[in-house]
Amino acid sequence: MALYSDKVMDHFQNPRNVGKLDDADGVGEVGNAKCGDIMRMYIKVRDGVIVDCKFNTFGCGSAIATSSMATELIKGKPVEEALELSNKAVVEALDGLPAYKLHCSVLAEEAVKAAVKDYYDKNGIAYDPELFKNVENCEHCQE
Repeated sequence: MALYSDKVMDHFQNPRNVGKLDDADGVGEVGNAKCGDIMRMYIKVRDGVIVDCKFNTFGCGSAIATSSMATELIKGKPVEEALELSNKAVVEALDGLPAYKLHCSVLAEEAVKAAVKDYYDKNGIAYDPELFKNVENCEHCQE
């Protein structure tokens, strides 16, 4: 069995939505240099729907693949639905990841949430802080 699925390899070698949105409505950055992976997610929102999203990731192939897949999964979705994106959904969409690379999918989930939180903050939209408790603490980076 191959270490990485064909989908992981495809999203690593041909990542979707790479880049920066200069006019982003929300920007989220998670990770740190200590853990080796840093993701920055940009979202553009119109009428409550994510109409565009981009990412920049400094990290391994799995980090790039999970960032790419996360943008594909949230583009065109209502913001509230994007908040429901889980790392498990990212892994499933990629047909799996090795266990020691699952933290990359957690980062992808956290990057989306961080971008949404920034969007909410910039627009004065009330939210439950519990939705974002792990975003600011980047749990796996604390290890």
